[in-house]
Amino acid sequence: MRVVTGVGGVPESIADQAQSAEASGFDVATCGELAHDSIVTMTIAATATEKIDLQTSVTIAFPRSPMVLAMEAWDLQRLSKGRFTLGLGSQVKGHNERRFGGSWSAPAPRMREYIQMMHAIWNSWQNGAKPEFLGRHYRFTLMTPAFDAGPIDYKRPKIGLAMVGPGMAAVAGDLVDVALPHGGIMSDKYMREVLLPAIKKGLVRSGRSWDDIEIAESGYLVIGDSDEEIDRKLNAMRQPLSFYGSTRTYHSVLALHGLEELGQKLHALSVQGKWNEMRETVTTDHILELADVCTYDEYPKFLRERREYSRRTSFSMARNTPEQEERFQHLLKEIQSVENSGVPNGLEL
Repeated sequence: MRVVTGVGGVPESIADQAQSAEASGFDVATCGELAHDSIVTMTIAATATEKIDLQTSVTIAFPRSPMVLAMEAWDLQRLSKGRFTLGLGSQVKGHNERRFGGSWSAPAPRMREYIQMMHAIWNSWQNGAKPEFLGRHYRFTLMTPAFDAGPIDYKRPKIGLAMVGPGMAAVAGDLVDVALPHGGIMSDKYMREVLLPAIKKGLVRSGRSWDDIEIAESGYLVIGDSDEEIDRKLNAMRQPLSFYGSTRTYHSVLALHGLEELGQKLHALSVQGKWNEMRETVTTDHILELADVCTYDEYPKFLRERREYSRRTSFSMARNTPEQEERFQHLLKEIQSVENSGVPNGLEL
């Protein structure tokens, strides 16, 4: 099991964070893309580290052309000496049109072409293949010597893909190396009944197997040693659930659990800008309908028995004293020793 931790924030803080993640024994350092550019973040992390793998989680694809990201990822793969994974996400319509000033179309078919074009670009640079990708959304038919980045001494960058719906999950099964179920609003039930079957559909369609894709553990999960700690963390989840639950894109997760009315209420409140009321609308019962609970010591067993499809997870706990650090290191090694099949129960190929 590969264990992931996040880095991020202002650029001047990234090097120290990345070095700390590497020194702590994490396998992968990831970064999001909220107020700061993910490619800049990973460039700083690449120059500050030597061993830890690096991944954007995620880089927003559609405001950039596939060629732009292909160039950046190629250079990052060279700079990091083969440690880079480009995690892609589509974002939602409103952000693409109103924040990025871009365009919107059906995201899964567009993302499929986006990834296919990047593969074609990298094949052209690495192997001299003719630039010939013709899609509905993207075209790649020109590569002259002045713009050819040329081959590198490493495999192409891996690609990860964030997903909420089955369409994007099927694209992941078809094309990508790492499946990244959206952690902001996700349940184990939705993973097993919607996303994992869709990933399998993509694998079958492309002639791939479960060994060809690494799936990140996902589903709301609260880890704590005491009832008090668990209650505190459950309460803290009201904020992210109210935020993501207000967006119609994520209502399919709520609907599977019979929480359609909650999604409708949250959306109405968000339109009115009533952010505090949104949080208060989410109850502990809502969260418990979606979330699993376990203790820190139970977590390695939980991963073996309840997340058999996953080969990567995140993990954090208090590390403020020598005793806490010792316990963290012990549990980190226990988690890394978990050897899951990567095949979801009931979805064998």
